[in-house]
Amino acid sequence: MEVTVRVKPGSRKGPLVEATPDDPAASLTVFVRERAVDGAANAGVVAVLAAHFGVAKRDVQIVRGESSRVKRVRIEGP
Repeated sequence: MEVTVRVKPGSRKGPLVEATPDDPAASLTVFVRERAVDGAANAGVVAVLAAHFGVAKRDVQIVRGESSRVKRVRIEGP
């Protein structure tokens, strides 16, 4: 499955995944504590989404938007 997420790096709220029905650009908002430096926030997004969907981190891949706050993510699994 593929989902579009909006990332909030450096958030005190995180790690957390919330549905965002009022945001037409993304279906989920992912709050991570890591800052957007050297890919740390991307690694945090992968870890949080893997835990949220109950899959391994290797099954979560950022398809588009590596350097953007809006990302397209592919999640493989059962």
